[in-house]
Amino acid sequence: MPWCDTCDRLVDDEEVVDGHCPRCDTDIAAASRPPLPWRFRLMIAATVVYLGYRTYQVIGWISH
Repeated sequence: MPWCDTCDRLVDDEEVVDGHCPRCDTDIAAASRPPLPWRFRLMIAATVVYLGYRTYQVIGWISH
């Protein structure tokens, strides 16, 4: 499903008219996706930091 940056919404494939948004008539890319929410990116970053710290703890535990 294409994403219209101007309208900030998903547009159904059936609604797209000649590659333009039916609501605002701007060009939209068929392969574009909506941007990831900042909360999701924050959750991924926190998970990576947490798992890195736990890996550090396991390596320290094994080495002693």
